[in-house]
Amino acid sequence: ESLGKDMDLSGFSRFGEVTVYEKTTEEECPERVREADIVICNKVRMCSRTLSGAENLKLICVTATGINNIDLDYVKRHNIAVTNVAGYSTVSVAQHTFAMYFYLAEKLRYYDDYVKNGSYAASSLFTCMDRPFTELEGKTWGIIGLGAIGRKVASIAQAFGCRVIYYSTSGAHDDPDYERVDLYRLLKDSDVVSIHAPLNEATENLMNIETFANMKRNAILINVGRGSIVNERDLCCALREGLIAGAALDVLSSEPIRSDSPLLKMADDDRLYITPHIAWASKEARTRLIGLVQKNIASYLEGGMETAWYKRGTKPGTKYIKRAGHPTDRRGDCKNSRSQVPPDARLLHLLYSLQKRENIIPL
Repeated sequence: ESLGKDMDLSGFSRFGEVTVYEKTTEEECPERVREADIVICNKVRMCSRTLSGAENLKLICVTATGINNIDLDYVKRHNIAVTNVAGYSTVSVAQHTFAMYFYLAEKLRYYDDYVKNGSYAASSLFTCMDRPFTELEGKTWGIIGLGAIGRKVASIAQAFGCRVIYYSTSGAHDDPDYERVDLYRLLKDSDVVSIHAPLNEATENLMNIETFANMKRNAILINVGRGSIVNERDLCCALREGLIAGAALDVLSSEPIRSDSPLLKMADDDRLYITPHIAWASKEARTRLIGLVQKNIASYLEGGMETAWYKRGTKPGTKYIKRAGHPTDRRGDCKNSRSQVPPDARLLHLLYSLQKRENIIPL
């Protein structure tokens, strides 16, 4: 289900026998991977608890860019290759970023309700200006994390006539096309702040009551990066106190959202807009994702391990971070970061039972 029921998964059958599980809990995982040679997964922890009985496992394909849920130390010790995918959702996430912005900025929830609840029919005026809105042209759009998605958002913002500035969360990124500023300056200057950064020690809880206090009172915050970058309790406080004008979230600290989340206490507040982690999930993006996963599997079976995070058979400490669709990026360290996925997270598993043989020959 995490790839959508409208997706065609038949292309995986060319690699061998396929078993599909629509949903899998962490408790169900050990039994389901026990006989597998290849596992395709997302949002379930791949570690000693879930993989200890998977003696045939050779390859884990993550259907996402982040590998927070992979215990890299464990897979290296057991000579299991890991691949991810990247670049498949850039257009989709950028599109959703602006959809969320316009929904908030133009007060579309209010005006849609105004018409549908009969208020417009009862009015003597041809229009309604109860909730004024402004134009995007001439505004400053601040981007936290200028990767592929951040750059796409920047180019679209420029097309709307915005001044674009960005903050590098690593401190090491320089882009000649856009003005780089520190976080304080970005928050002070920006009418819109959109987050496109990964979750790590530098970004966790980055947006909190102190940083919200540095933003413009009429600013809008958009988070399509990772949920825990924003302190959700502080965000609710910032909205209630009028520190910012609105916020749009597609990612949350716990997914699905917890029933006791402070965000749900603002469910009727039209200054807060939340979608269930769908920015990445256009039909085209999911189709690209499936194609890239198949490409990774084919590359592995043909001996082309340049798409793996950990290359089987190399000496310890050598990491290969080439992702399908991206040029090679070789770095000195890619230690596993802590998982942000709740225990009840779900995934789509495709489990492969390939012929057992010492060396896998090209298909």
